Amino acid sequence: MIDTNAIIKSYLATDAALTALVSTRIYCPRLPENATLPAIGFFTRGGTSTPYIPEIPEPSVQFDCWASSPIMARQVYRALYDALQGIQNVKVGSSYILSAREEVQGQDLIDESIPNYFRVLTFFEIMIR
Repeated sequence: MIDTNAIIKSYLATDAALTALVSTRIYCPRLPENATLPAIGFFTRGGTSTPYIPEIPEPSVQFDCWASSPIMARQVYRALYDALQGIQNVKVGSSYILSAREEVQGQDLIDESIPNYFRVLTFFEIMIR
């Protein structure tokens, strides 16, 4: 079975525009407590696969783009979007991201229980081999 989370994290860690904003703060499945911002947390929330080609899963992945202001959270989201939307046949280690497309556009959210933590929530479908 392919570790899709590790492949996604490895790919995102190579994107210069994204890492210029979040550095190495790309976490799976969630941000650690008291994480430095800005940062990204992501996890696989489901997806599809076919029994005829089990080595090509298509996880649906939730991304949370966190920052200390709503404007910065939106900037992190835009960098994530640019890194993923429409990519095809990108080699990551011994695997490939065959395609990625946004399922739900970024939603600006404010977590009232955590002061000064703002996020943009989005979902991507990513096909991996």
